Amino acid sequence: MIKETKIPSIGEQVFELDLSKENMTPEEEVSALFAKALNIMANNYKETSKHPIKSLLFDHAYGQVVSAELAVKKVLTIKHYTENENFREEIIAE
Repeated sequence: MIKETKIPSIGEQVFELDLSKENMTPEEEVSALFAKALNIMANNYKETSKHPIKSLLFDHAYGQVVSAELAVKKVLTIKHYTENENFREEIIAE
């Protein structure tokens, strides 16, 4: 019997998720969107010429995608902290 092993895409590896998962949390949905964008970008890069400028742009865009994903997830999760009244008082005290 042959056991198939799924090889995760670059987006799944970077954001540590499974794009085939159902019932994702809002944070996982955001990661999935950015993972798909990263996959599209990586597939395009593999299928086209490897010009040094394109390589630099790919690396830069890769970093920007990761940064954007983190920023959006911060926006989604900060509400948990701001709903806590003690947290507000700590911020005001500083």
